Amino acid sequence: MKILFIIQGEGRGHLTQALSLRQKLIGEGHQIVGVLVGKSPVRRLPDFFFEKIEAPVYLFESPNFLPSAKNKQVNLAKSVIYNVLRSHRYMSGIRYINRMIKETEADVVVNFYELLTGLTYLFFRPKALMVCIAHQYLFLHPDFVFPKESRLSLASLKFFTRITAIGAAKKLALSFRKMCEVPSEGIVVVPPLLRKEVLEVTPTNGDYLHGYLLNSGFSEEIRSWHKAHPAVKLHIFWDKKDVRPEVKVDNHLSFHQLNDTLFVRYMAGAKAYATTAGFESVCEAMYLGKPVLMVPTHIEQACNAYDATLSGAGVVSEQFDLDALLRLSQTHQPNTSFAHWVKQADWLILREFRADVLLEETPSSLWHRLSTGWIYRLGKSLPI
Repeated sequence: MKILFIIQGEGRGHLTQALSLRQKLIGEGHQIVGVLVGKSPVRRLPDFFFEKIEAPVYLFESPNFLPSAKNKQVNLAKSVIYNVLRSHRYMSGIRYINRMIKETEADVVVNFYELLTGLTYLFFRPKALMVCIAHQYLFLHPDFVFPKESRLSLASLKFFTRITAIGAAKKLALSFRKMCEVPSEGIVVVPPLLRKEVLEVTPTNGDYLHGYLLNSGFSEEIRSWHKAHPAVKLHIFWDKKDVRPEVKVDNHLSFHQLNDTLFVRYMAGAKAYATTAGFESVCEAMYLGKPVLMVPTHIEQACNAYDATLSGAGVVSEQFDLDALLRLSQTHQPNTSFAHWVKQADWLILREFRADVLLEETPSSLWHRLSTGWIYRLGKSLPI
């Protein structure tokens, strides 16, 4: 089949998931005809993605969260105003997505949680079948346990998630553990999409802490902690523009630009891992047996982090409290069942792309079945 990827380009998680799924689909004889990545002007796509995806990459502007003035937490009010003012650009993105689906002659669109893809299917109803894949689709599962957050924030999160999946034939919900399918929602729960580089590396227990900062403003917290603990080695990855590949503060603290090979190598040899609570890297740390400190920057990551604690990943904090991470590293017991779950990913995910499973849905029958259901489900999650 001809498959088109459409990816939400925030952070590294959806990008590395796409790299992993590409490896699996190519191995089954499918063709990746293109990769569309939605990004905002404040983010830069890492070089490794262009090098590894081995398919034409096309960028378009997409709604995104904006960080606070200190480049740490998300500024929700600023993000809403910014995205409303740029709505004309997003309409152009919707038309562009529809045109690219036609021009690539894709049989299947794989949507990695990109909002404009769902709106494209709402307004234009492309012929290609859409499969959505992300951890966020687990938020629509009736058995998913949410943290104690405001009802409005959680309702808004579920509303956003439903919009990304308008017209989807199925939603592959990446999960830390097995959960039942939900046919009424089109939800199929599957293991995380870890790349072969992670699956094949041999972990060791090193003498340094590893980390990833979605927003580079957190680097000041890292520097401050390092001043108080200069003997502890730190290798921290960030997405900061216009800096060298490695910013070496001293012999024990280095900040690295995102590099997938280097990131995995440092993860495999670390004592423990600190992150802004993205799903993908938490899964990588769990698979390699590393305890995790998670510092969410917005409601979505708060849900990721809480879900991860239920599977024994580590602890959640409002700041990069590396003292807590060091204490955790002394008592942490890896979740061995998680590795067995991850190793089932190939057959559980690839079976959903088998022609006899996927293409039994014709576009007309799919829309007939979905049209009476998605409006009702969308309405149920309206944040009011």
